[in-house]
Amino acid sequence: MRYYPIHLDIKNRNCLVVGGGAVGTRKVNTLLECGAKVTVVSPDPTQELTKLAAEGAITLTRRAYRSADLDGAFLVIGATDDESLNQKISNDAALNSTLCNIADRPEACNFILPSTIRRGDLVITISTSGKSPALAKQLRQKLETQFGEEYAEFLLLMGAIRKKLLRQDHAPEAHKTLFNQLIDSDLIQLMQEDKTEEINLLLYKILGEGYRLEELI
Repeated sequence: MRYYPIHLDIKNRNCLVVGGGAVGTRKVNTLLECGAKVTVVSPDPTQELTKLAAEGAITLTRRAYRSADLDGAFLVIGATDDESLNQKISNDAALNSTLCNIADRPEACNFILPSTIRRGDLVITISTSGKSPALAKQLRQKLETQFGEEYAEFLLLMGAIRKKLLRQDHAPEAHKTLFNQLIDSDLIQLMQEDKTEEINLLLYKILGEGYRLEELI
């Protein structure tokens, strides 16, 4: 295995995107979803990026990339169709010890981006180590049908239950059996079918009084 799997916390980190086309715009939106402070360098940004800049969501620099743009950047993404520019970004990042991803050029990256499925706080990532993005996409599409939006609500519920249980006196290890029972039950299916009363009965059976769906989430 060449790449070390990791989920990176970039909240409030300075992240640079070079390139303001469709690919760059997608990268920017993902970075913003993760709470990053985003700067875009592009002489010709999309209307969406221009709007985000006007709203103060990003910093937009309307010119060609300069090596100094990397100063203070935690992470840089190259999203241009200029191969020489992409290589320059990669080289500059290496000199600055900056995390660098060049779109569709794994050989120029020190990290690559997996194909991703997001259901609230559930994040499933798929990587072929850059060998076959098409296979990663196909696997993602299959998994998207298996893991629906009910998993987002299920995780919210599990988080609320965990928080409430941790306020109790006994050790967290004592909760493992309860969580396993919840996961092994029909809870996810019931949430998918929006059967609130059945959910509450199940929560009462496993957890006892004080655990009702409408009071937890």
